[in-house]
Amino acid sequence: MADRLAQVSGHLTNTYGRGLLAGEVAIITGAAQGIGRSAALLFAKEGAKVVVSDLDEKKAQVVVDEIKAAGGDAIAVGGDVGADDFPQKVLDATIKKYGKLNHIVNNAGFTYDRMLHTTPDDAFDIIIKVHVRAPFRLVRAAAPYMRIKGNTENRSIVNVSSVSGLHGSVGQINYAAAKSGVIGMTKTICKEWGLFGVRANTIAFGFVQTRLTQAKEEGASIEIEGKKVALGIPKAQGTSSGTSAIPLGRAATPDEAAAAMLFLASPLASYVSGHTLEVTGGQGI
Repeated sequence: MADRLAQVSGHLTNTYGRGLLAGEVAIITGAAQGIGRSAALLFAKEGAKVVVSDLDEKKAQVVVDEIKAAGGDAIAVGGDVGADDFPQKVLDATIKKYGKLNHIVNNAGFTYDRMLHTTPDDAFDIIIKVHVRAPFRLVRAAAPYMRIKGNTENRSIVNVSSVSGLHGSVGQINYAAAKSGVIGMTKTICKEWGLFGVRANTIAFGFVQTRLTQAKEEGASIEIEGKKVALGIPKAQGTSSGTSAIPLGRAATPDEAAAAMLFLASPLASYVSGHTLEVTGGQGI
């Protein structure tokens, strides 16, 4: 078995010696921290030129500096993915710098938890706006750079969903609805853009160690449209109870989550499209 693994590793090294994404250009939203940051660093390590986009441009620039220090190529583009001008802003910066686009990873998002009967309209609407409308608008605006007749380059869309979108989740009527919608949207992109060689896939994450799953009492928050939204899970619902239903018995690290993104964007998934990859440690099976 060891000999066979070494042989497979050799094939990959010889085929993708400059990296799985060598020379390709990727926009990653929500890339200043958590899963997005890990993905930006990993994509760059695999040869991609990375557009690190985040609401906090200063933090995005820190990630860019990390990439450049490691010998990679990246730029930072700040902005709210839900803003009307965001798609054109990030695409203009990408094309001006790199001249093309291969991948979009729609990773930006947050939670705004309430029980169904106490969820106000604005809490529902903003989650749909950020998790469904924003990815739709960015992909739509990218059409001239993705829907290319005779395309032979590796091109893909990776949209982030959640186990909440697959199974529902108590206290997350807005998030569950949005993350379920992402799956249908991705399948439609797959069917419409497949003829142009563009693959579209979804990742449904389970429990990943990020500020969205840390204890809410730690005080992490995000400001959206002038309103402060607390992030995290109450300690009473925290890590021990959260991992009890996971066969692997633990949460994923951001690096493990990012590896799934890399797989779907890479040539290793060249015949994978319209798929929802569950990265859950076995949760929900």
